[in-house]
Amino acid sequence: MSLHDLLYAIDHAPGYLYLVYFVGAYPVLMALIWIWLSLIFRKRRENDASPPWTGPWPFVSIVIAAFAEEATITSTLEALCKLNYPEFEIIVVIDGSPDRTALKVARFIGREPVRLLIKEVNEGKAMALNDALPLCRGEIILVLDADIEVEPDVLMWLVPHFLGTRVAAVTGNPRVANRHTLLQALQAIEFSSIISMQKRAQRIWGRVTTVSGAVAAFRRSAILDVGGFSPFMATEDIEITWRLQMKFWDVRYEPRAVVWMQAPPTLTELWKQRRRWARGLAQVIFLHRIIPTSWKLRRLWPVWHECMVSILWAHTFVLLILYWIVSRLDGYIPIGFSPIPNFWGMTIATVCLAQLFTGAITDRQYDPRICNFLFEAIFYPIIYWMLTALITFVYTLDTLVRRQTQLQTWHIQRRAP
Repeated sequence: MSLHDLLYAIDHAPGYLYLVYFVGAYPVLMALIWIWLSLIFRKRRENDASPPWTGPWPFVSIVIAAFAEEATITSTLEALCKLNYPEFEIIVVIDGSPDRTALKVARFIGREPVRLLIKEVNEGKAMALNDALPLCRGEIILVLDADIEVEPDVLMWLVPHFLGTRVAAVTGNPRVANRHTLLQALQAIEFSSIISMQKRAQRIWGRVTTVSGAVAAFRRSAILDVGGFSPFMATEDIEITWRLQMKFWDVRYEPRAVVWMQAPPTLTELWKQRRRWARGLAQVIFLHRIIPTSWKLRRLWPVWHECMVSILWAHTFVLLILYWIVSRLDGYIPIGFSPIPNFWGMTIATVCLAQLFTGAITDRQYDPRICNFLFEAIFYPIIYWMLTALITFVYTLDTLVRRQTQLQTWHIQRRAP
C-alpha cells in the first residue's frame, strides 16, 4: 500500500469525521460554557464593595518557599510588609538555595515580622512547605511564590471565606506584572481569559481543578487532614486541591485577592513551566482515577472529565495536524483541511476571541491595563493552542510511561524582572 492509499484510507475511515468534529466543536462548547458560568459567578459573587467580615481578624501565617530567588525576594517581602492586615507573620523557607536569597531575607529580620528557616538540602517546594507547617502560629496559612508582589488588601479578601467551617483553601487572582514581550502579553491575556475564567466557571459547578501555587490561603487543619503537600508530584498545588475536595473540603476562588507575578520571559522557560503543569495534571488524573466510578465523589466528576477530555482533545488535535501536514506534503487534500479559513475555522476563532474579550473585560477592574493587550489576543489561538497542545501531547504520555517516584526538587533560577 502506498502512502497515498494509506492517507485515503484514514480519510475515509468511519471515525475520522468524528475526530474532526471533536477538534472543532470541543473548544467552541467549552468557551461558551466558561463565558456563561463566569458571568454568573461575577454577578453573584463579585459585587460586594467591601470584604464581608465583622469580627476580629485571625492571625495569619504567610509561608514562602524559596530557591535561588535573590532577584525577587526583596520586592516580595517589601510588599508583604505593607499589608493592610492587623496580625500576621512571614516565614521564608530557603530550600538548599545556592545564591544569596537568605542574606536578602535576613535584612528584614528584627524590624519586620519575618522569620527564616534555612534548609541545607534542596528537597523541593512541597517539602519546604511541610517543614514550615510546625512553625506556623496561625490556623490560616497564606502560601506565596517568592516572586509575588501582593496588593495591600489581599488578606482582607481571602480570610473572610474561612468563616465557612468546611472551607479548606481559597485561591487568589495572580496577574502578570512583566509584559515586555508578545509571549508575556499572551500570558497576561491567558490569566484573565483562560485561568481566571475557568476558576469562576468551576466554582459555579462546585469544584475547581487547582488552587494557584502562586497565591493560596489554606486552613492548617485541612492540610494536616490530608497529610500535607505531596513531595512526589510535579504540581503540589493541583494534587492537594484534589485531595482536599475528595475529603469533602471546600476550595474557593477569590478574584479580588490580587497579586502580581513574574511570567516566564522566554519560550524555553515557558515550555519548562507548562511541561511541569502537564505532567502534574496527568499524575493527578491517573492517581485519582477512582473518581469517575465513585458516587461519593460525584461532585468531582465534572472536573475529572473536563481534564480528561481536554487531554484527549490535545492528543487528537496534534495527531490531526500531523496527518494534514503529511497529506499536503504527499499532495493529498484531506477532508477537513483548508488553507483558507472556513466555517469551522472562523467559528472557533470568533468564539475564542469572544472568550478572551469577556475575560479581559471581567478582570479589568483588577488589572486596568489588561485591555491594552487585546490586539495581541488574536495570536493566542495560533501560538498558544499549538504550544499547549503539543506540550500536553508529549508530556502526558511521558508521565504515564515513566511514573514519578522521586522528590520534585527545584531546577530553575529566577531572573531579575
